[in-house]
Amino acid sequence: MSLPEPWLRGPLDGVDPLIAPILRSFEQAREDLGSQTQGLTTEQIWATPHGFGSLGFHIRHIAGSTTRLMTYVEGKQLSDDQLAAIDQEHAPGASREELLQELDRAFQRAEAVVRGLRPEILREDRAVGRKRLPATVIGLLTHIAEHTQRHVGQAISAAKLARVS
Repeated sequence: MSLPEPWLRGPLDGVDPLIAPILRSFEQAREDLGSQTQGLTTEQIWATPHGFGSLGFHIRHIAGSTTRLMTYVEGKQLSDDQLAAIDQEHAPGASREELLQELDRAFQRAEAVVRGLRPEILREDRAVGRKRLPATVIGLLTHIAEHTQRHVGQAISAAKLARVS
């Protein structure tokens, strides 16, 4: 019997229900990307059929953007290394296993931060980017979850295109 989707698996022990959806989003991403990328070669992972972004880019971008956005959740600004990493997200070559490990490391770091959040800080202000645009902790968490799922969908489409190209 297969499990229901993560959001239907009940509460997470020790995690406030206002914070848990971001963790469930990471679970969903891990499961979907793990299953949808099975059997793909490194060449297929980095293919750009019809000019669409490669599967590899989408996985790396999910990892990188999660790390960057969590920096803002923590009330910090991006480092020079984080900014430089943006330009490397399209760089081909990493295998499926390497990309999924990169994603898992980013999610593990983010999960540690999220598990340490108290619900009372969800409304706190945060500044995003060089322009220090206004956001809140809950706004950032919501965006991380929806941004992750948007790119998971694009990655699944890229995987399907790579299989038929």
